[in-house]
Amino acid sequence: MTRLLVLPAIVVAATLSLSAQGPAPITPRPSFEVASVKKNTSGEFGGSIGGRPGQVTVRNNTLRNIVRNVYRLQDFQIVGGPSWFDTERFDITGRAPVETTQDDMMLMVQELLADRFKLVLHMETRQLPVYVLLPSRADGRPGPKLTMSTVDCAALVASLAAARQGGAPPPTPTAGAQPFCGTRTTPGRIQGSSVTMANFGRNLSNFAGRMVIDRTGLAGSWDLELQWTPDPGMMPALPPNAPPLPAPDPNGPSLFTAIQEQLGLKLDSQRGPVDVLVIDSAQQPSPD
Repeated sequence: MTRLLVLPAIVVAATLSLSAQGPAPITPRPSFEVASVKKNTSGEFGGSIGGRPGQVTVRNNTLRNIVRNVYRLQDFQIVGGPSWFDTERFDITGRAPVETTQDDMMLMVQELLADRFKLVLHMETRQLPVYVLLPSRADGRPGPKLTMSTVDCAALVASLAAARQGGAPPPTPTAGAQPFCGTRTTPGRIQGSSVTMANFGRNLSNFAGRMVIDRTGLAGSWDLELQWTPDPGMMPALPPNAPPLPAPDPNGPSLFTAIQEQLGLKLDSQRGPVDVLVIDSAQQPSPD
């Protein structure tokens, strides 16, 4: 994904007539310098979407999940799609200059999907059920599993960029530690490190089955851990030949109870406008 360079406007002499000026040039969307798209036939359950400065790596993910991540949406915000949209899995890599911003990286993946998958889509706003995330305690005090973060994400990003250019490697978390500046989710568990409540709400939405809107009033970045017994209907579908997921604890709390007991928050059911992404068409990508 090549970073866009925005140039300052040039003032044109007032003596030029409007009709003498040509149409405004179309700014091309950023694209990767090098990119690869391949079908993943491993049959494994686990997948990942991540990267480092100047690089995006997608492993063993469905097109639905890739779209969900690069457009920063939840499953219930995506409508339509071909029959293989939720089943076929893909590996994607893309490389761009190290200074490319995260927003431009996401635009590059969107452009790659449009090119390789012939993905056509549009946005709509619909009135849907939502959850509002609120403090559950009268004094607004967080629960035992929600604490202010001490991780300096700006310094971490800078160290990653320095390591890419031959500097000292960034610190590596110990085994089992929370992820630096991000969220790790598995069925029945969310771990967050230096995340905002708005970001936590977006991740929680996928498990709650509705848009979660942050109205906690908790500013800044937070570390958190949430564990609950998933509803069987909310468990993810396994790909062929994948090992079964561990059986959930039948005595564990529900999602709603866990949010109150562990985080000191609650979900209030309301109704509101939700942006949805409608998939008009998509095709299987041609092999590299």
